[in-house]
Amino acid sequence: MSRAAIISDRRSTGLSADVIAELVAELGPLWHERHQARLASKPRKRAIGAGAKHRLVFVDRLLATLVHLRHGAAHDVLACWFGVERSTITRAIAEVRPLLAERGCTISPGVRLRTLAEVVDHLGAGGKTGIIDGTEIRDRRPAAGRKDRDKFISGKSKRNDVKTMVVADGDGRVLFCSPTSPGSCADIPHARQSGLVTLLAEGPAVEILADAGYQGLGAQTGGHVITSPHRKLKGNAPDWYEEMHERQRKAHSSRRIRVEHGITHLKNSRALSRHLGRREHITDTVQAVAGLLSHQQTTNLTSAR
Repeated sequence: MSRAAIISDRRSTGLSADVIAELVAELGPLWHERHQARLASKPRKRAIGAGAKHRLVFVDRLLATLVHLRHGAAHDVLACWFGVERSTITRAIAEVRPLLAERGCTISPGVRLRTLAEVVDHLGAGGKTGIIDGTEIRDRRPAAGRKDRDKFISGKSKRNDVKTMVVADGDGRVLFCSPTSPGSCADIPHARQSGLVTLLAEGPAVEILADAGYQGLGAQTGGHVITSPHRKLKGNAPDWYEEMHERQRKAHSSRRIRVEHGITHLKNSRALSRHLGRREHITDTVQAVAGLLSHQQTTNLTSAR
């Protein structure tokens, strides 16, 4: 009953039944292969396959993970839905979440982007414009006495955050989410850590739109990054200059607003509106949600055509 209710109602996972079916067909054999390899790697007294059988089949493990990512449902609640112990749900999510994160972002049926280098090559080959923006995800406060505790305090929101860089195309489709860094890291250092500056300086000619947080990155990338127009005249600037600057600023904002829409869709998943799990899992969570969102976006575009 739980399985049927989750698949039939898109509000449960944010995914259509067709996308869930594709996930089952793709990830099921991979999960089974890794599970068998994990069993074979341990010293055993019984043959592989002996003993108690799983009460939670792979389809239910996948659905539990999707509901957890979408709504942040507690493991205890999911355990009640599926009639298993809490530890079983915890183990299932820990196994399925990395599989979802490794899939990458779907740009067409069967074609995915898994690294930032692949994203830059994709944009360059198609002559497309990319849009980047950093977003912060609220995180738990680090334990008292931890040496790097202050690193997670964002200078913008004044709270404990982690930051990720989102790359979208001109249609607002998410192409990549970078590994997370502590919230105190500014946008430009985070872009450097992700390798964006090196890829743009040495790679194909790509136009990347960014906000004022990336001001100065254009000079480091040979003009590939275009930021909001800089206000050169301050104070008693003439009216014609104010009008020109406002017109340029609005034109730039109207082009890059689509990445903001992509970030909004990402944060429709409660797992990214506020992360309550272990900090070492947050990168997998971000990239898993980005991959699921891009898959659903691509499916919607394909069906619309």
